[in-house]
Amino acid sequence: MAVVLISGGSGLIGTSLSRFLLSRGHRVAVLTRSPQTKLAYGESILWDGKRPGVWTEWVQKADWIVNLAGANIGASRWTASRLQEIRESRIYAGQLLVDAITRSPHQPSVFVQMSAIGAYGIQSKSDPAGWDESQPYGTDRLAQICREWEASSAPIEKLGVRRLVLRTGLVLSARGGVLPRMELPFRLFIGGPLGDGRQVYSWIHLDDLIQAMYALLEDHQAGGVYNFTAPGPVTNAEFAHKLGQILHRPSSLPVPAIALRLMLGEMSTLVLNGQRIIPGRLQTEIRYRFQYPDLESALRQVLASP
Repeated sequence: MAVVLISGGSGLIGTSLSRFLLSRGHRVAVLTRSPQTKLAYGESILWDGKRPGVWTEWVQKADWIVNLAGANIGASRWTASRLQEIRESRIYAGQLLVDAITRSPHQPSVFVQMSAIGAYGIQSKSDPAGWDESQPYGTDRLAQICREWEASSAPIEKLGVRRLVLRTGLVLSARGGVLPRMELPFRLFIGGPLGDGRQVYSWIHLDDLIQAMYALLEDHQAGGVYNFTAPGPVTNAEFAHKLGQILHRPSSLPVPAIALRLMLGEMSTLVLNGQRIIPGRLQTEIRYRFQYPDLESALRQVLASP
């Protein structure tokens, strides 16, 4: 049995991970910012993500630490203050955890650093290449935030702690994430591609994300950056078509790019651009077998869930 400490563990991924780990007999503690938070799974430990506190006692107990902390990147329009919150909530949490581990007489055997495929920047829509983990960082704002996010926990490697950096794509789940918001227009018969629909969406089913993360946690040879995306990326137009097909709704009403830019501002870059990411190391080194390797199987499972 491992003692697992999860920061930012009250969200979609953290809740699913906690439930999975408990089912495997592990002990789970979740760092949360709100004293009112009632967790369905795991023990709730209060922290503010900015300064040391009683929570550091759990760092001394933890065998595995999973850092999921960070403000929701798609929750609201990107004002200057919102972008600052997105950046600082990620960087400060990583630095704080590393500092606590450095001061602890007991260190974890593995540290998981969550990240995103936005680290690679924006891929040209005319580029057919699949990007694996060897692709360099991009230069846009999101890529820079991801770079600093990942760097926040890098010093832990000097302590001899194995570090896993997980760059996730769009996470598909019936319990939250991006899909319920994408699904609504189709339910209302007004669904369709966003912009020209040529941007590529790299995605992963939540079950695969959790199973693959657990495989890496248990593999003592695993370390470094891993792309957490399914092997079947699709264009936005293909995504819209498949979603409409499964929901038995039309999918031909496009949303003009200019309208999205007016509504979302800079945040429109999340939906109007993309990357064709492949899970290179998961498949070639870990030999992970995806439960949902293609979009249709993933969507059918998610949309059939209660």
